[in-house]
Amino acid sequence: MPAMASQTDPPGQDPAAGAAPADSALPQWLANLPSWARPYAALSRLDRPVGIWLLALPCWIGLALTSIADGLGPMAIVWAWLFFVGAIPMRGAGCTWNDIRDRDLDAQVARTADRPLPSGQVTLTQAYIWLAVQLAIGFFVWLFLPLDGKIIALLALPLVLAYPYMKRVTWWPQAFLGIVFNWGVVVAAAAIDQVGLDTLLMWAGLACWTVAYDTIYASQDAEDDALVGVRSTARLFAERTALGAFAFHLAAGGLIALAAIAAGAPQIGALTVLVFLAHGAWQAIRLRDLRPQTALAVFKSNVWAGAILLAGFTLASLV
Repeated sequence: MPAMASQTDPPGQDPAAGAAPADSALPQWLANLPSWARPYAALSRLDRPVGIWLLALPCWIGLALTSIADGLGPMAIVWAWLFFVGAIPMRGAGCTWNDIRDRDLDAQVARTADRPLPSGQVTLTQAYIWLAVQLAIGFFVWLFLPLDGKIIALLALPLVLAYPYMKRVTWWPQAFLGIVFNWGVVVAAAAIDQVGLDTLLMWAGLACWTVAYDTIYASQDAEDDALVGVRSTARLFAERTALGAFAFHLAAGGLIALAAIAAGAPQIGALTVLVFLAHGAWQAIRLRDLRPQTALAVFKSNVWAGAILLAGFTLASLV
């Protein structure tokens, strides 16, 4: 699917061969791809792998949590790989859909103006085709889920479709993202056992964690968002962003601790939550400097926060 040049591009310039988006985490990797592939990789955020980890980690945490009663079996490893493989196209599809809906807003924000759609590197039709390709790959992974997992996974689709509109109607799009982004906890529980109180508490706790880290991420664009009318918790909390994010870390810790108790691992769960909250406190201290570069670095560190939870609950499932 070769990218088509926009009518607004300077004569002779191929936008697909242009620079990586300003928010690319791997601009050199992106630049090394064939020119026709770069805008599609950027649409899927393949040059920003943090999102893949943040989508896969809740699935893995859900597997570990649900395995506490009976221990981790060989199938848990199979599901872990399957969820990771599925996280790549489904995260890409979500980002592509978000860019399709937000293309006019992205054109007005400095950090996102050179993304493939607002910059004209791909047409709207090409973006829809790429969205369909990624959904087809995700569908192939979905076929391997048991019936309960299939049904629960499908229930997330309306929420994914609705997410891009939330920033237009509520100050809490981050809360909606938390509901959607951590759906894998419930799918994982359904795949290997059943959805219980511990699953729902973990889902709610991780949703609060998502509010914390996505508030930090959104603080990079707070000024531009105010100009174009985009709402976010970063704008809502304003100069209290660090405090607001840590408050949601605390809420996440409390709910995750309750999930550990419900699953039968209160001691290891409590220790895990304490380490998780220590990391959250470190983030709040770092955020006293609200420069975009600091906010981005702190946001990325949440992969380690998720790894702390995964390590703790995996240990609980082993012992």
